[in-house]
Amino acid sequence: MILVTGATGSVGRHVVSQLIAKGAAVRAVVRNPEAAGLPADVEVVRGDLADAESLDAALIGVEAVFLLWPFFSADGASEVVGVIARHARRVVYLSAETAAGDRGFWAGVERRIEESGLEWTFLRPTGFAKNTLHWAGQIRTGVVRGPYGEAGRSLIDERDIAAVAVRALTENGHTRKTYVLTGPATVTQAEQVRIVGDTIGRPARWEERPRRDARADLVEIFGDESFADRALDTWAGFVTQPERVTPTVQEVTGVPARSFRQWANDHADNFR
Repeated sequence: MILVTGATGSVGRHVVSQLIAKGAAVRAVVRNPEAAGLPADVEVVRGDLADAESLDAALIGVEAVFLLWPFFSADGASEVVGVIARHARRVVYLSAETAAGDRGFWAGVERRIEESGLEWTFLRPTGFAKNTLHWAGQIRTGVVRGPYGEAGRSLIDERDIAAVAVRALTENGHTRKTYVLTGPATVTQAEQVRIVGDTIGRPARWEERPRRDARADLVEIFGDESFADRALDTWAGFVTQPERVTPTVQEVTGVPARSFRQWANDHADNFR
């Protein structure tokens, strides 16, 4: 039995579907089972990562856990990891490339997992391709306004993150491995906009916007001022030092990572 947290999210749903395709027994822990909308093959149980004790019943008989931490702080992670360690043997944690150098709450969660005695695998993706969906309204007008259009990103398709997670959950040989997951190439934000325009047959371009003007919108999106500031600082850095590219997806799964253009083609209707 494999337990999936964050099963209704953009990565978790693909983890669930890919595990089902492999014939795995899957249990999903969600706050609202009635609204989960998961496949019938999945055992859906109620639980909340904000309440560690609520996870005990969900973990009975579980061998491995896909863990997504949905908070902007590692507070409470020790309790959740402790409950997981009482039941399961293996955990695959969806961290972030930002955790390198002991940065951010992701690193704090990683430390708690390392101290737990669990067999662990850390997935550290770079930017998610799906985050460009917040441009959809602007794409329809033909102009996307934002800061740092020349920031080079190696955005990754959420399906590729899930594919690596499924390997780590169902195979041996991934224990104590940290996988930095990226797309196959660096694409600037301005280029991403042009690519999306190509896929929907409607020209779209980037228009530079001052950082100070964009900050308020990001605070509203993220709901956290410090997180918005860190994001802006990171994008500024990618102008001169683009996000790294790794071959890890292909090395782990045997299949090349999907390009941003592939992702955009598959999600074109979301921008129309």
